Amino acid sequence: MKHIFLNLKRFDIPKEMGGVNSIAPIQEWGSYIVSSTQKQLKEYAGKDVEFVMYFPEAHLISAAGALDEDSMVSVGCQSVYREDTAVGGNFGAFTTNRTANAVKAMGCTSTIIGHCEERKDKAGILAEAGVTDTAAVNRLLNKEIKAAIKAGLSVLYCIGESSEEQPRWQEVLKEQLSTGLEGVDTSKVTIAYEPIWAIGPGKIPPDQEYITMIGSFIKEVTGGLDVVYGGGLKVDNAKMLASIPVMDGGLIALTRFQGEIGYYPDEYLEIIKTYFS
Repeated sequence: MKHIFLNLKRFDIPKEMGGVNSIAPIQEWGSYIVSSTQKQLKEYAGKDVEFVMYFPEAHLISAAGALDEDSMVSVGCQSVYREDTAVGGNFGAFTTNRTANAVKAMGCTSTIIGHCEERKDKAGILAEAGVTDTAAVNRLLNKEIKAAIKAGLSVLYCIGESSEEQPRWQEVLKEQLSTGLEGVDTSKVTIAYEPIWAIGPGKIPPDQEYITMIGSFIKEVTGGLDVVYGGGLKVDNAKMLASIPVMDGGLIALTRFQGEIGYYPDEYLEIIKTYFS
């Protein structure tokens, strides 16, 4: 199966507030993105492909509500809390935390866990508490993955190495996989590889040979789980990524990196068209 994921981060914030949103009023933003793409994505019906869009929580209900009955789009959230409600147990005492049951009730079918931005946040909190155990983040993510799957969500689990970690990338990625997926029903999991060392202005992205090496390594360690490129699927690299047999898709974020940067539905569709051409 091929997977095209879309991580919308906080692209809903208007430009006058420092964000990149110029496509729709924030009240309509989630529904606009779904309604502006799902009709065109129906041309891929019958292909072995899924399209999942990960929204900030405020937009989940409107995004799910905009889905057609036969939509190719699945709506997902950006990670979940490591604990949840249960019949006869905690009834919802999770102030500030987004549980898997909550987003499932909103219409989500998937979640993205372990994105480098989430990992950075968790590592920062642990550092404030004096915790230097690098595996602690992976243990927390493992609990999130289990909570998500228990609630009926599929999981896009992100892994990747920083520039400081790159000399020992095998050790780092293997730890993220072994600890993060310990005791997990991996039939519900897809892996996204984020080359953290190459993300950002002026950085040189990994080439086909490097991505092939990483994808092959991940499949070997996980017993053949689907792997997508999480360093940014875009028009410029879509054909190259589609040509790599061990890679099973990609993760899109920004669609325009110059000028009026941001996410634009028509450019999202163009990336997908290029990937499958």
